[in-house]
Amino acid sequence: MLGLMQDWPLLCHRIIDHAAIYHADRPVISRSIEGPIHRTTYADIRRRALKVAQRLDRDGISLGDRVATLAWNTWRHMECWYGILGIGAIYHTVNPRLFPEQIAWIVNHAQDRVMMTDLTFVPLLEKIADKLPSVERYVILTDKAHMPATTLKYAVAYEDWIGEVDGDFAWRSFDENTAAGMCYTSGTTGNPKGVLYSHRSNVLHAFMASLPDSKGISSRDVVLPVVPFFHANGWSLAFSTPLTGAALVLPGAKLDGASIYELLDQHKVTFTAAVPTVWLMLLQDLEKTGGKLPHLKRVVIGGSACPRAMTQAFQDKYGVEVIHAWGMTEMSPLGSLCTMKPEYASLSGDARLDIQVKQGHPPFGVEMKITDDNGKDLPWDGKTFGRLKVRGPAVARAYYKDDSRILDADGFFDTGDVATMDKHGYMQVTDRSKDVIKSGGEWISSIDLENLAVGHPKVAEAAVIGVRHPKWDERPLLIVVLKKDQRATKDEILGFMQDKIAKWWMPDDVAFVDDIPHTATGKILKTELRERFKEYKLPVAATA
Repeated sequence: MLGLMQDWPLLCHRIIDHAAIYHADRPVISRSIEGPIHRTTYADIRRRALKVAQRLDRDGISLGDRVATLAWNTWRHMECWYGILGIGAIYHTVNPRLFPEQIAWIVNHAQDRVMMTDLTFVPLLEKIADKLPSVERYVILTDKAHMPATTLKYAVAYEDWIGEVDGDFAWRSFDENTAAGMCYTSGTTGNPKGVLYSHRSNVLHAFMASLPDSKGISSRDVVLPVVPFFHANGWSLAFSTPLTGAALVLPGAKLDGASIYELLDQHKVTFTAAVPTVWLMLLQDLEKTGGKLPHLKRVVIGGSACPRAMTQAFQDKYGVEVIHAWGMTEMSPLGSLCTMKPEYASLSGDARLDIQVKQGHPPFGVEMKITDDNGKDLPWDGKTFGRLKVRGPAVARAYYKDDSRILDADGFFDTGDVATMDKHGYMQVTDRSKDVIKSGGEWISSIDLENLAVGHPKVAEAAVIGVRHPKWDERPLLIVVLKKDQRATKDEILGFMQDKIAKWWMPDDVAFVDDIPHTATGKILKTELRERFKEYKLPVAATA
């Protein structure tokens, strides 16, 4: 017997419909690429998204066609997303931080038919356009007054393009399992892999992301997604924010500390989200200027492990709750968030921080387990390391145009992370499986060492890699970028770490560098560091 409920497909454009009806006048404020602050509403976002859908339909774009966006977080980018979704086409967010060759590779792999791009990226696309045979037209997200002269074929200013239709258009209807969006992994080794989201998975993920023990967003919030829409599906903020009716502030191309602070302060932002490198810039700017954060209540930090010192600074100096999050492009992307269950809610000081360095517990819709290399389940004791595996309605079951099997016999996806789970379901990533340091048969977490080193007041950023050792196989090398105008010695840094970790975890040496390389999504690029330091001789190794 089946239930007698209405057949109401979970389609992404229903989200903007809801926002436009029940939160019609809620502001959507953007820093435009042209410069000025732009103001609109959810009702107007929907009205113009219908024009995007109508114009794409007129241009012959239909169900299943891929439409690329190479753009910052602005109101126009958001209109494009919902317009593309509304005809059953697939938005493909292209990460401009990839190498040009990688951008060309993924556009060709996806076979994008239209490219929608900001002014910022016109020169980049002009250089590789001859390598993008599938792209039929370029829509430049600007108006006629700012439209540049360009060699891009059939290039048109966005405002002129949608100005040729009247918006008298109805969203198309289709199955909720229809493909909705596409995002490629950052490809630290080999070519990026395509992850293909469905309407159903995006809508369910938006619900999961908005729960009180997740982001806890409501219509009373003002949300600033610093994380770009092209980074892992925008952490669902283009969906979960209008779904809840929260006001929206979009940062455009200016992601430096001073520019982010200006938006936080002037628009009374209550919730924001980004990777640690962004918050490092903001905290340094606040330290320099003496700025305050009187309106901000919660900040989600993910993409890579959040240093303990960063959590402490936000909470102790500025009164802002830090929610440490973890996820992957393959998970749409949220997998866990570190909000406080009753078992830990009464903790304070260092005891609370001990929990907050964990990546947290999964929302409904994500199942987790840790296993050994043979697939055997490991205990949730908060100490035992294992391979982290996940499954759920917003977790990938395959990669686009790739026949390789990525799920185990029980339908779990191996994340490639090494983690512990405690008895209350809190997960802590200790490393990527390829980055964990194997010393004398035991594992050392590079993430724990990095987070500890960043707590030193003179350290701006830190990375740890394993370096060959004649006796122990590998030993940790700490690589440090100091804050501007600061000086420090190896003994000073290691002395700070003394007694805070097991003695055998202590790095054997410290290398001071001017910069640490990052992936296109802001993670430390350890493959490059390992290559840079492949001939490095540890002091003990030299005398062993």
